[in-house]
Amino acid sequence: MEINGTQVELDLRYQEMDLSPGLLRALQEKGFSLATPVQAGAIPCFKDWKDVIAKAPTGSGKTFAFGIPMLEHTDPEGSAVTGLILAPTRELAMQIQDELRQLCAYLPGIRVACLYGGQPIDRQINLLKKRPQIVVATPGRLMDHMKRRTVRLDHVETVVLDEADRMLDMGFIKDVTRILKSIPHRRNLGMFSATISREVMDISWLYQRDPVEIVVRPVQENRPQISQYRLKVDLGGKVDLLAAILEKKNLERVIVFCNTKNNTDRITGLLQMRGLSARCIHGDLGQRLREKVLSAFRAGEVRVLVATDVAARGLDIDDVDAVINYDIPEEGEYYVHRIGRTGRAKHQGEAYNLISSVTEDIRLDEIARNNKYQIEAITL
Repeated sequence: MEINGTQVELDLRYQEMDLSPGLLRALQEKGFSLATPVQAGAIPCFKDWKDVIAKAPTGSGKTFAFGIPMLEHTDPEGSAVTGLILAPTRELAMQIQDELRQLCAYLPGIRVACLYGGQPIDRQINLLKKRPQIVVATPGRLMDHMKRRTVRLDHVETVVLDEADRMLDMGFIKDVTRILKSIPHRRNLGMFSATISREVMDISWLYQRDPVEIVVRPVQENRPQISQYRLKVDLGGKVDLLAAILEKKNLERVIVFCNTKNNTDRITGLLQMRGLSARCIHGDLGQRLREKVLSAFRAGEVRVLVATDVAARGLDIDDVDAVINYDIPEEGEYYVHRIGRTGRAKHQGEAYNLISSVTEDIRLDEIARNNKYQIEAITL
């Protein structure tokens, strides 16, 4: 890990961070004792009210890196919003809320509200009437509440942009800047991201003051343990090969990624025709249906989740046996986030890439070269 350009080796335990007994108890019950590198770098800085810009790989513990110090700063007897976390998708916002609530298990009085599109706004207005001190929100829905004057940000002290690169890439930069300008008494701003784009740096230059720059590189020891494979097949044989992988490798919990919504629907139907338990998720599905599908997948009621890249980031899905790329993604960054769904919590994961054209072959070679991946060619 690097802090402000200097290589630093931090081996910190939560017990050494002067955290409140309630937080330590919640962490202990979750089985966590040693902070990840991004947590070891960011938590002390955030506790000291410093601005932070952190680049760290998916699955490196960024939520706790900003969530723990934000909870430490929160007054359980307060009735104003003092902590604000912006996330690009409703799934990530909901995941952050869930993790914060788990950390709050022994911090009575701290309330967290989640605001996102696709849910009736009246329900969220009722949540805000309960006076949460921390709000997790997508930018668009937060702007809706600001226009309705159902949320006040004039007491916010800490703001976090999670998956900042993704959020700005999705076109939220105007909303984000408006939100930041509406917070007059902000004490610190944290930006957490897997990549640092030009847009992220622009926001940093405008709104951060001497930020602490933390970089956790995806070196081998920090990477998930994922065996990666490529399988060549004619385009018309992809579904047959996909079904064969599921059966011959005895995979019970799999995410299949496609580049288009039409493909997710088509492949889900073809897998169901083969008697396989499969459901799909993409941006055109309503929020309730998406949550129902995800709940069924987490509960083990669905064996195969077919998804577009909307599911590659921000979904609280662990213990996935394998990821199968039915389509090779257009961007190498999407590939990294896709395969990051497996191989979590020190478990061995697998990623299978189905190649049916020279273009896909070249694209996968480029991804492997840029990320220093070893992708083994195999046949079934």
